[in-house]
Amino acid sequence: MPSRKARRTKDGPELPSSLIKNLFSHYAQVPVSKDAFKVVERSVSVYFKHLSNDLKAFANHAGRKTAEPADMELLMRRQGLITEKTPLNVLIEQHMPLEYRELLLPIATSGNKVVPPKLK
Repeated sequence: MPSRKARRTKDGPELPSSLIKNLFSHYAQVPVSKDAFKVVERSVSVYFKHLSNDLKAFANHAGRKTAEPADMELLMRRQGLITEKTPLNVLIEQHMPLEYRELLLPIATSGNKVVPPKLK
C-alpha cells in the first residue's frame, strides 16, 4: 500500500483526499458527489483545527504544554461522544481494528500482567 503524505497548505498540513474519501464512503455507505466531497474535505480540516485548539486550551488550563490522553477524553465527553452509557472503551471496540484495540485497551495476560500499561 503506498504511503499517504499530508499536503501542506498555508493553513498547515492536510489529510490526503483519498484517505478522507475512503473513510467517508465507508461510514456514509452512499455515493458522494464531487461538490459534496469538497464540503466534507473542508469540514474535516475545520474539525481538526478546532480539535487541536481545544486540546491546546485544555493543556494550557491545566498548566501544561503537552496535551495528554485525559485531555482527549475530556474533549470527547464535551462533544457527547463519551457518555455514561457509552464509555471510551466501547467506542474503541466498536470503531477500531483489532490491532489498535490491543494497543489501547488493557488485557490480562499470563502471570497476571496487564498489557498495555495504564496511560497517564
